[in-house]
Amino acid sequence: MSAINQHPSCIDRAGELRVNQNTLDQLWEKAKIVHHAQGRIATSTTSLNFLTAQSVSEAIASGDFAEGSRYFLGLDIESRAPFFAWDTQWKKSFSDDESAEEEKSAGFSTLREMGTILSAQELELSLHATALSNWHQAHPRCPKCGGPTRVDLGGAARFCDADQSQHHPRTDSAVIVLIKDRADRILLGHQPVWPEGRFSTFAGFLEPGETFEQCVSREIFEESNITVSEIQYLGSQPWPFPASIMISFEAVTDNPEVARGDGEEITEVKWFSRAELKAAAADGSLLLPPGISVARKMIERWLGEPAQGGETWR
Repeated sequence: MSAINQHPSCIDRAGELRVNQNTLDQLWEKAKIVHHAQGRIATSTTSLNFLTAQSVSEAIASGDFAEGSRYFLGLDIESRAPFFAWDTQWKKSFSDDESAEEEKSAGFSTLREMGTILSAQELELSLHATALSNWHQAHPRCPKCGGPTRVDLGGAARFCDADQSQHHPRTDSAVIVLIKDRADRILLGHQPVWPEGRFSTFAGFLEPGETFEQCVSREIFEESNITVSEIQYLGSQPWPFPASIMISFEAVTDNPEVARGDGEEITEVKWFSRAELKAAAADGSLLLPPGISVARKMIERWLGEPAQGGETWR
C-alpha cells in the first residue's frame, strides 16, 4: 500500500529571500495574498480568495480590518510567482456576538472546513499561513527578557530589539497510530469530548528524550492497555491546531483481547474488520475523523477505499 502524504511540495519557500526587506516589499506588490483573519481564511466555495497588495490597502483604509502582519510563504514552483499571507483581525464593531460570527463567516472558512476542497498548493499555503498566525499570536514577547518582539524574516521569526535575540516557531511532534491485530482488524478509540459514535486512531505527544517508536509503544499502552510490535512509519501531516505535526505509524498487537480504554483520554475501544467498519459507517453508528485528517487517510489506506462516516470535529 502507498505511504501517507508523500507528495512533493507545491511551494518553494525561498528562505534566502527573507533576509532582505526591500526584496520582500517588492514581492509583496505583485504577490497573491492569503487573507487570514482570526482563525479564518478568505475563501469561495471551492478555493482561496487571494488578495492583492492594492486590495489589502483598500481593506485597511475602509476600517474593516486592522493593519496586521505580512508573512512571506514562498514562490510558485513553476511560475516563481510570490505568495504571502496577510494576518489581521476585524476592526469594525458588530452589534452582538451572533452578528459578529455571521459576518466573519461570510466569505471566510476555517481550514478544517475547507481542507478537503482546496487544491494541494492552496492547502499547503493555508497550513503554512495558519501555523505562522497561531505562533505569532501566541508569542508577542521575548522568552529571554519579556520585552515585546516584532515580526522578522518575512514572518519566519520574531526579533527582540531589547536584547537583540531572534526567535523561531516551534512545532510539537505527535505520533498517531493505526493498531492492527493478526486478523488484520483495526482498533479505534473514543474520546469523551467527541460526540457519541465518533472513533479514531490513537495519538499522543512526543516526550523529551523519547524516540518516535518509544512514543508509539508508550502511548498505545497508556491509552489501550495493549503492547505493539512491527512499528512502521507511514508518513506525516502538518497540523497547525495550534502547532503540531502528526507522525503516522501502524503497529501490530498480539494481545488484542486485553484492549481497553484508560477511562480518561479514551473511554471506549472497538475492534473493526473491514466489513464491520463499512457497515457501521454506512448506518451512521460510526463517525470517522474528518477527511482532512491523517487519521482518516490511515483508516482509508487500510480499508482500501474511501470510507463513509461524517466530518464532525467535536
